[in-house]
Amino acid sequence: MYHVLSAHQFDRNQLDQLFRMAEIMEYTAANGGSNLLNGKIMAALFFEPSTRTRFSFESAMMRLGGKVISTENASQFSSAIKGETLEDSIRVISSYADVIVLRHNEVGAATRAAKVSSIPVINAGDGAGEHPTQSLLDLFTIQKERGSIDNIRIAMVGDLTYGRTVHSLSYMLAKYKNVTIYFVSPENCPIPKKVKDYLDEQGVTYFEENDLHEVAAKVDVLYMTRIQKERFPSGEEYLNAAGRYVIDEKVLKLMDEKAIILHPLPRAGEILPEVDADPRAAYFRQAKNGVYIRMALLAYCLEGKQAGAELEALAKVMV
Repeated sequence: MYHVLSAHQFDRNQLDQLFRMAEIMEYTAANGGSNLLNGKIMAALFFEPSTRTRFSFESAMMRLGGKVISTENASQFSSAIKGETLEDSIRVISSYADVIVLRHNEVGAATRAAKVSSIPVINAGDGAGEHPTQSLLDLFTIQKERGSIDNIRIAMVGDLTYGRTVHSLSYMLAKYKNVTIYFVSPENCPIPKKVKDYLDEQGVTYFEENDLHEVAAKVDVLYMTRIQKERFPSGEEYLNAAGRYVIDEKVLKLMDEKAIILHPLPRAGEILPEVDADPRAAYFRQAKNGVYIRMALLAYCLEGKQAGAELEALAKVMV
């Protein structure tokens, strides 16, 4: 593993190894961290706002003994405002750090960055394209909560056109056995054709639905997403989609008692606070898992075989 750019680059064996590594990282974090990445520097270059992704990457790097340089709003507080191209920024920053974590508003920005970077680039979200590290922590959470990802029925709800987390998660789920996906969205933001085409190629069963209440009773995982006002072409289009789907007590009563609710966060009214106390509400546990997955990714990108050997030794002492 060098660059982390897309959900497509992972195979099932890599995912299994990564999740095992994340389990070891959870143990490592709970026991004072590690010096595996001592002397290494991560550059967090974020052109879009972020709380969870940026902080979890920074926390992950620090828990492995590394250091962080970052900018919270690179579109305003970097040379981009002076007209510098992304490629030039990456060429320079790659001489200051050992890994770049990039979030950008343009689809394909991470791939562009990787082409000119002399160090690993990790895609932390590229516009309405992909968010591969989010889908990794989503899958890791499903495995921890459910025991397996094979044979699940999952509903993805909300803004499916611009929701990059849904795109990456769909691609990842195609690597597992007997998965059924229900895409639940307003008419003006359905799952893109390119995602459906890929699922068709991989033989994944999926359905497009509009009724959340009907689907909630059928699934093992309810993956809720925010209607993203900032990505819609007009305020009118946003209003046509906003507020359509809400998880409340009525939806909880329809769900199986062993089902789980996930959300990449932030939420904006689509999951009511009353749901938080339900044991099936796993979205805050999901966010915490992001640190362990990103610790594993940073270790693999920067240390490779050495990381694997050191952490397998740790695995032998895990209880």
